[in-house]
Amino acid sequence: MKRIYWSNRTYESWTLYLAATEIGLCYVGFNVQGLVDWVKAKLPAYQIEQRDEEIQPYAKELEEYLKGERTFFTFAADMHGTKFQLAVWKKIRNIPYGQTKTYSEIANQLQKPTAIRATAAAIGANPLLFVVPCHRVIGKNGQLTGYRGGLERKRQLVLMESRQD
Repeated sequence: MKRIYWSNRTYESWTLYLAATEIGLCYVGFNVQGLVDWVKAKLPAYQIEQRDEEIQPYAKELEEYLKGERTFFTFAADMHGTKFQLAVWKKIRNIPYGQTKTYSEIANQLQKPTAIRATAAAIGANPLLFVVPCHRVIGKNGQLTGYRGGLERKRQLVLMESRQD
């Protein structure tokens, strides 16, 4: 039987729920119900098991990121989505730390300039917060829009990444 291992970690005011397969990290979110629902919808053949030690390497890098000590991740990711979602997430992973792109810029990079809503929907379905840095995608007018973790968290992340050391 295939397994997904999960754990939660708290860093200051951030409580994260992390899950990984034998391939790599597959989920980062802010509540356990979101994790359970995602596994049921995307990987129903997997059994989910809490195993802190399996999650430790991922948690360490995420903590370093949240402390401002890391700007990229070295661990493997195991992404599960449609072909279009995977293409969108790949583009988002290429947005450099401290920079932002608009939904329309991402759609244009995909050579689908009229697919802005579909692009936004794919971004909203991102199961790997931080790793696929969807918080770096903003509205055309420069405003922060939509984030599964809430706009306040998105604002905090964009602000943290924009600080010049």
